[in-house]
Amino acid sequence: MILLPAIDLKDGKAVRLYKGDFATVHQVSDDPLATARAFYQAGARYIHMVDLDGARDGVRKNGAIVQAVAERSGLKVELGGGIRSMADLEAVFALGVYRAVIGSAAVSDPELVRAAAERYGDRIAVGVDALDGVVRTAGWEQSAGLDYLEFSGNIEAMGVKTIIFTDIATDGMLSGPSFVRLKALQTAYGGQIVASGGVSCNEDLRQLAAMGLYGAIIGKAYYAGTVDLAAAAAESGPQV
Repeated sequence: MILLPAIDLKDGKAVRLYKGDFATVHQVSDDPLATARAFYQAGARYIHMVDLDGARDGVRKNGAIVQAVAERSGLKVELGGGIRSMADLEAVFALGVYRAVIGSAAVSDPELVRAAAERYGDRIAVGVDALDGVVRTAGWEQSAGLDYLEFSGNIEAMGVKTIIFTDIATDGMLSGPSFVRLKALQTAYGGQIVASGGVSCNEDLRQLAAMGLYGAIIGKAYYAGTVDLAAAAAESGPQV
């Protein structure tokens, strides 16, 4: 299982939120590149980055930071937030991004997902963000009224080979991942699943790996010191 320590970007700073609530934003690092390099030194080879400015209002403001991490950290960058057109995809791939995550646009513009998967293949992922099993969009602030399992099945039919599933209720809470919803998702979606939200300790990562998941995102637990990233990377094996 690959590990994706996370950096969420807002106004050029690395921040964290609780359950995606922008009112709870707090800074965790003033040097995202240094943080990314620390991930690499610990053995990670991927990083999950979110442009929160882009996720909320569709205007990405943190491209220079993303490019610096892509070019100078040694990590493969998975980026989401504000990617809503083929032009957006071209722009983020020009920054050196390895994989782009389509979020809200997967609900509002399914044809974009289909075209992106056809053109870019494995470099496209879709973020499935749900609260109580219902998909949410626009930085998690709006309900799409869609069941996350049905939505994920539709995404697979469009040719998308990777989804990032976030149970919003667990995000930033250090309460443990949503193992039940993830297990259900494995029956509805046959591609690669990255678990996001709730990872609180190394044992959580072991359980996710035992489920056969493709990847796990580590957010607050890293910054709170409750996950030993170096130990997790060593246990997870080669991060390729």
